[in-house]
Amino acid sequence: MIDTFKHIQQSLEATPHLLRLGCLFSETVLIEIEGSEYYLSFDKGLIVSVVEGPSRKTPWRFALRTDAEALEKFWQARPEPGFHDIFGLVKIGRGRIDGDILSLVKNLRFFKEVLTLARAKKELAA
Repeated sequence: MIDTFKHIQQSLEATPHLLRLGCLFSETVLIEIEGSEYYLSFDKGLIVSVVEGPSRKTPWRFALRTDAEALEKFWQARPEPGFHDIFGLVKIGRGRIDGDILSLVKNLRFFKEVLTLARAKKELAA
């Protein structure tokens, strides 16, 4: 999983429109997958670190919690309905969003597009 987040980090650096969208986003986000925690720290739209948890000392702004199977379906090149979006995961009961929802909503397009960068990796592998 850490490799996928590192791939997202590298892809983000090569995606100018996302860097422009995220230029005001400097937060740490928790992605929890079946109890495994990953902290993505953003600074002005760039992912500056990806740290595997758990850590009770790392503050985060909002969290996306899901299971590995749902995330794999989310990262497919053409995900099925319900797995196409982070709110879709929540709606079908396969995800949960916690923390500062306002921060997420303010940067929603940026964050959703950053997470979908792993889909390009899946397309290349297919």
